[in-house]
Amino acid sequence: MILDVRQINTYYETSHILFNVSLSVDRGEIVCLLGRNGAGKTTTMRSIMGLTPPKSGSVQFHGEELRNRPPHYNAQKGMGYVPDNRLIFPDLTVLENLELGRKIPKNFEGDPWTVERIYELFPIFADRQHQHGGTLSGGEQQMLTLARTLMGNPDLLLLDEPVEGLAPLVVKDLRQQILKLKQMGLTILFSEQNVKFATQTSDRAYVIDGGRIEYQGSIEELSANEEIKQKYLMI
Repeated sequence: MILDVRQINTYYETSHILFNVSLSVDRGEIVCLLGRNGAGKTTTMRSIMGLTPPKSGSVQFHGEELRNRPPHYNAQKGMGYVPDNRLIFPDLTVLENLELGRKIPKNFEGDPWTVERIYELFPIFADRQHQHGGTLSGGEQQMLTLARTLMGNPDLLLLDEPVEGLAPLVVKDLRQQILKLKQMGLTILFSEQNVKFATQTSDRAYVIDGGRIEYQGSIEELSANEEIKQKYLMI
C-alpha cells in the first residue's frame, strides 16, 4: 500500500469539513474519489498533500506518517499534486513551465521524467514549447499543469477534478494520457464529479458526501449500484 489515510478530520477555522475520512491506494492503482460539489473532495486532496492539514487522524505515505508535515516535504517524498485551478505561469513559455517543475524526490527509483518524455506523452507541447502558457486553451493548461507535476517525478499523483469544465474531446484525450501513466506504473488518486470519466478510468472508487465516505468498492460494483449513484451522485 502506497497511501493509507485513516480517520482524518479537517477543519477550515471552526468549520468541521471532513469527518473520519479513510481511504487507501495500492501501488499501480487508479483510485477515484467521487462526489458532488461541496462534498469534501478538494479538502480531502489538500489534507493528503498537507495544504490543509487534518486536526486528527493519520496520513501514511510509504509507511511514513505525513499528517503534520508541510506540503514541500510531502512533495520531496514523492507526492505530486495537480490542483483544480490550473496554476500555471501564464507569462512563461510551455518549456519554462515544465523546467520549473523539475526535481528528483528523495529515494526516487526509475527513469526520471524529461522534457522529451513529456513531449512524447503530450505531443502538442513539442510544437508549442515556446508559446506562453496563458495563451493556451483551458484543456491545454490543464495538461500543462499535469505535465509540470510529472517533471517532479512523483510516486503518487493527486489530481483534483482534472476534467472539470473541459470539452468532451479534451476529456477523452486526458483520460488516454492518465491510462498511459498507469501503464508506466504511476499510482494515481483523483477526485471527480464526472462519473462517466471516473468509471472509465479507475480501478476502485470512494464516494464522499457531506465530508464522510459513504461508499467504497470496485468500479464494477459502483456501476451496478444504482442506489448509491442516485443518492450521492445524482444519476
